[in-house]
Amino acid sequence: MIVPYSTVKMPKTRPPFERIAFVASDVPEAQQALDRLTARYGGVDPRQAQAIVALGGDGFMLQTLHQFMNDKIPIYGMNRGSVGFLMNEYAEDQLAERLQAAEVSRIHPLSMLAYDSAGKAHKGLAINEVSMFREAYQAAKLQVSIDGKIRLDELICDGVLVATPAGSTAYNLSAYGPILPINTPLLALTPISPFRPRRWRGALLPNSARISIQVREAEKRPVSAVADHTEVRHVVRVEIEEARHIDLLMMFDPGHSLDERILAEQFRY
Repeated sequence: MIVPYSTVKMPKTRPPFERIAFVASDVPEAQQALDRLTARYGGVDPRQAQAIVALGGDGFMLQTLHQFMNDKIPIYGMNRGSVGFLMNEYAEDQLAERLQAAEVSRIHPLSMLAYDSAGKAHKGLAINEVSMFREAYQAAKLQVSIDGKIRLDELICDGVLVATPAGSTAYNLSAYGPILPINTPLLALTPISPFRPRRWRGALLPNSARISIQVREAEKRPVSAVADHTEVRHVVRVEIEEARHIDLLMMFDPGHSLDERILAEQFRY
């Protein structure tokens, strides 16, 4: 069964947010915001909170989502970084009201199982993408299988990535991959600097797909695999699929939900 991503409005009858946790990146702007907000609103332990407010940039938002991956606590980001694609506008007033009115995007990470040249298995989770990169001067040679069937016998490239809809506007977009609306039940399989097949630009896969990527000539052409912040060197095979049992809840101000941001990104020039 294909399970779509979704954006859910919080019920109007929900009790007001009384237990709010604040976490912040190490940059001075985020730390100053943390001091002001905790002085004004108090703060609880994140795992006892009804909502977590993350202060920083997109990288810190990803770190926060990873840290509380299995807690199912909605996370509301406020931008104290640079781009802030995953964040809301920073404002100190009426925070409880903003949380009450927020829309929640429910997303699922990718699960990576990477086997290295010694036969050891390494696990990782990725909110944006799982990527594979050549480690040396020679291009990688990869074999791509989907649901047990070889779809691309030999891909010669600098690498390849599998992106979620939430991550489709990140590295995937830089590699000329497609932008995916947040509620679409798809994954983007995107090559990085492909050499052969020369005209292959990737594929759209159902989010139920099980993707297996085998490294050819692994000793001569070493490859690493990365799931967000988890890197494995000298891999020989990587298996990727959506971790549909994990729900990540991201809160956005009305009219600025993640699906709206991804849609708007397609009309930027």
